[in-house]
Amino acid sequence: MAGATVAKYLRLWGNSIDVTLIEKSQAYTSNIMSSLVLTGQRSISSLEYSYNTLRSNYGINFVQDEVVAIDPVTTEVTLASGTRLKADRIVLAPGIDFDAVPGLTDSNVMPHAWKAGPQTTLLAQQLAAMPAGGTMVLTIPPAPYRCPPGPYERACLVADWLRLNKPGSKLLVLDGNPQIIVERDNFELAFTQLHAGVIEYHPGVSINSVDQASKTLNTSGGAVRADVINLIPRQKAPLLVSQAGLVNDGSGRFASVNLLDYSSTAAPTVHVIGDSSATTQPKAGHIANQEAKICADAIIRSLGGLALDPAPITTSACFSTITMSQASWLHAMYEYNASSKTMQLIPASFAASSGWSSDDFEDMNTWFGSLMADTFA
Repeated sequence: MAGATVAKYLRLWGNSIDVTLIEKSQAYTSNIMSSLVLTGQRSISSLEYSYNTLRSNYGINFVQDEVVAIDPVTTEVTLASGTRLKADRIVLAPGIDFDAVPGLTDSNVMPHAWKAGPQTTLLAQQLAAMPAGGTMVLTIPPAPYRCPPGPYERACLVADWLRLNKPGSKLLVLDGNPQIIVERDNFELAFTQLHAGVIEYHPGVSINSVDQASKTLNTSGGAVRADVINLIPRQKAPLLVSQAGLVNDGSGRFASVNLLDYSSTAAPTVHVIGDSSATTQPKAGHIANQEAKICADAIIRSLGGLALDPAPITTSACFSTITMSQASWLHAMYEYNASSKTMQLIPASFAASSGWSSDDFEDMNTWFGSLMADTFA
């Protein structure tokens, strides 16, 4: 999301800039809406977005390859093919990687499905094969992680599907956080009333190790066995970012950035946007789109000798599926605070739905279509 957006808007707003987009996959698979694949309401193919329009309409150079090394001093990248490319600026948008879970040598046994693609399809297949009256476990990692409401909305969506398709089944939600971290009112109501009898919510549970053979989680609350385990590990910036010396946020997980242009605080000609950066904003697709636009604008200004925008603002909007046909929504805006050098929530901008509705489910699809068009069309 972040990488495609910054490439598009660098060309759209500064068409004299030569932009090369390096991506190892031929198409992007959206994480947003991917939980609907688990219930059969969407296919993976419906979430795939080609880079062809970015190439043809905006003149972006598309290279299908993988970056294996970054030199922030010479501003060069090395590709898996052996090619080296030099630039005036590098923008990194590599997303997330996961902590290793002791005992888990094959993540397909307990798929995270937190990067949409083959694991999403695999988890859907595991759910379909689960016996009626069976047990599924969904684990939520300690924050920050990609899409704060995502695990909670997945739990609601799957619980609704289980009620209809696997009667008598249970969904155990093991949350590594002390409480629901976003949309608490709606999710607590959904867990304790709407999906009561299906969902069992357990906060403050850490995953110590797993036993693949018996499909057992060894947790801070004891051993938990299930027929299907959706294990979402703790998250961090990919190795590529740390190897370049850019993971410096104090937690050893993400890259600190100057929020006026998203340049790394360790390397001013390298920008880090999206889930790999350390900011006070949620790690979400809509925010990635917003960060990319600020970054593109700043690079264009900088290369043109102009001052950066001193007060950028970002908007975060998202919808959460509470049932297979109803959704809730959340909206917030963030503004740059020059004193703290952080993006701070604008209190008056914060709004959330009281409950959920089928109209909001329809609006969710409209919002999703608009966001993806803004990024890829």
